[in-house]
Amino acid sequence: MPAKPRSFVGRVRATMDALSATERRLAEFVLEFPGDLASYTAAELGKLANVSNATVSRFFRHLGYSSYEEARRHVRDDKKDGAALLLTGADAGQDEQGVAAHAQLGIANLTRTFAELSDAMLDEIAGAVVGAQQVLVFGFRSSQAFASYFRWQILQVVERVIALPGPGETLGEHLVGLDRKSVVIVFGLRRRVPQTDAVIEYAARAGARVLYVTDRSSPARAGATWTIICETSAPGPLDNHVAVLGVCGALATKVFQQASSQGRKRLSGIESAHDALGEM
Repeated sequence: MPAKPRSFVGRVRATMDALSATERRLAEFVLEFPGDLASYTAAELGKLANVSNATVSRFFRHLGYSSYEEARRHVRDDKKDGAALLLTGADAGQDEQGVAAHAQLGIANLTRTFAELSDAMLDEIAGAVVGAQQVLVFGFRSSQAFASYFRWQILQVVERVIALPGPGETLGEHLVGLDRKSVVIVFGLRRRVPQTDAVIEYAARAGARVLYVTDRSSPARAGATWTIICETSAPGPLDNHVAVLGVCGALATKVFQQASSQGRKRLSGIESAHDALGEM
C-alpha cells in the first residue's frame, strides 16, 4: 500500500479520483487557497464551497483525518514549513504586495539581521575561511543560489572553495575529506530538505567548523560553530532574501580583508589570466 502523502495538498490530489462530484467540488475549492483552511470553521468552508456540512465531514475522512480540526492543524504545520501555495491567501490585496511594501520589508529585514551581527563574529568566520585547507559551501533548492553566489565572491581571494551539490555528484564524495582544517558553510533557507541537517551533523562529527546561514523558521543546530539568522519576512508567499545577500556581501568583504597580501596576489593573477584569455 503506497505511503500517505506528507502534505495536505498531496493528500487532496491523491484522493481526487475517489471523490464524489460534490466532494470533488470541495477539493477544487480547497486547492485554490489551501492555506486559508486554517481560518475557516467546517460550516464556513461548506458555505463558501456551496456544499453541505455532511460533505465536508466525508471529504476530510476520505483524506484520512479523524476530524476537521486535525486537517486544520496539518495545514498550519505545512504553512510553518514554508510551502508557497499554503502562504498564498485569497484576501491578499495589491497594496499589501506592492513595490513599497517589498521595499519597506527589505530594509527592515536587513536592519534586524545586521543588528544581531558583530564585527568580531564576522572576523572570526572570515579568518577561519581564509585559513582553511578547503571550504565547502552547501545549498539545496533556493539556498543553492546563495551558496553559488557566495562561493563566486570569495573564490577571488580563496582558492579551495567548492559549491555543492554539483551536477552528478553525491555529497559523500566531498564530505569524506572533511577534518579540523575544513570549513563548511551551509545555507539553509526554507524550505529545507533533510540533507541540510545531515550535512551539518556529519561535518561537526568530522571536526570541521560549520557556519549555518538560515532564517527564523529553523531550529538551532547544535553542530554549527556559528549561526547567522536572516530575517526573510515578505508581504507575499515568497520570502524576501535581501538580508541573505547582505550577509553574503558583508562576510565576503571580511574575507577579502583577512586574505590580505595573499588575496591581492591571487586577484592579480586572475586579472593576468583574464587578459591572456581575452575574457574581459
